[in-house]
Amino acid sequence: MNTVYIDFLEIGDMEDFFDQLKEKLKLPETFGDNLDALYDSITGFVELPLHIEFVNMSVEQLEDFEDLLTTLEDADEELDDFSFSYYLEQYEDQD
Repeated sequence: MNTVYIDFLEIGDMEDFFDQLKEKLKLPETFGDNLDALYDSITGFVELPLHIEFVNMSVEQLEDFEDLLTTLEDADEELDDFSFSYYLEQYEDQD
C-alpha cells in the first residue's frame, strides 16, 4: 500500500494543502483544487491501494479543515483500498 504523508506544519490554508497533495499524488495540472475534485480523484483517478496520513495537525487546524477531514473520511468509508488518518502535533510539557 502506498502511504502519502501530509505535514500540516507546512500547511496554512487549502491552497497549501492542494499544492502538497498534487505534488505527492502526481495529480494533473487540471485538478480542480476543491473537495469535489479531491473526492473524484481518490475514487477514480489515483492508484489504489492508498493511505493518506496527516501529521502535525494542530487543534486549530481541525476546525479550519473540518470539511477536508469529512471528505477523506467519506472516501475511507466508501473504498476498501483507501484509508485515511490524522495525528495532532505533539505539545511539549511546559513544566
